[in-house]
Amino acid sequence: MAAPPYGSGVVVGYRHGVSPSVEPPAVPLVSRVVAGLRQGMAFLVVGAIGFLVDAGTYNLLVFWGGGFGFSEGVLYHFPLLAKIIAIVVATVVTYFGNKWWTYSHRKSDSPGREYLLYAIVNVVAILLQLGCLGFSRYVLDLSSPLADNISATVVGQTMAVIFRYWAYSKFVFTGSSASDEQHARSAPTPH
Repeated sequence: MAAPPYGSGVVVGYRHGVSPSVEPPAVPLVSRVVAGLRQGMAFLVVGAIGFLVDAGTYNLLVFWGGGFGFSEGVLYHFPLLAKIIAIVVATVVTYFGNKWWTYSHRKSDSPGREYLLYAIVNVVAILLQLGCLGFSRYVLDLSSPLADNISATVVGQTMAVIFRYWAYSKFVFTGSSASDEQHARSAPTPH
């Protein structure tokens, strides 16, 4: 008897004394690419909103002294603290955007684990952004609104976004999706 083709949804690996395993049907490449593009675009939209919240909060804290135009804000002399506050506010916004939209197809069996890993990933991302801002401020001695926004908000945020997308998919939002559950239900049961 010939072995069934990979991804056929047929029982495979049946040996004496060993339970058979069932492979889910293979998802076509085009479907996986389309799903990946949708998820990536949703992640970028949520990230863009987070970017605006981050940049807006930071600039208000550091460069808004009241009135119009740039001046010394309440945390002008504490830019790293201002950046931490801005990132925390943006992280709360992006958590809910990612949870309810980008990764809404992933159902978590352990919300506590998900929250903890989300926090850990974002601490690493914060360190990436703070490293860029700290380098610009304290090594290059640049403290203008343009320099801060390029170093922390453009360079740091770009590095953090790439890291977050990888880490969220790999470690945080890893629950089974509706399509995984549908494949499991439609697979034949061994006799």
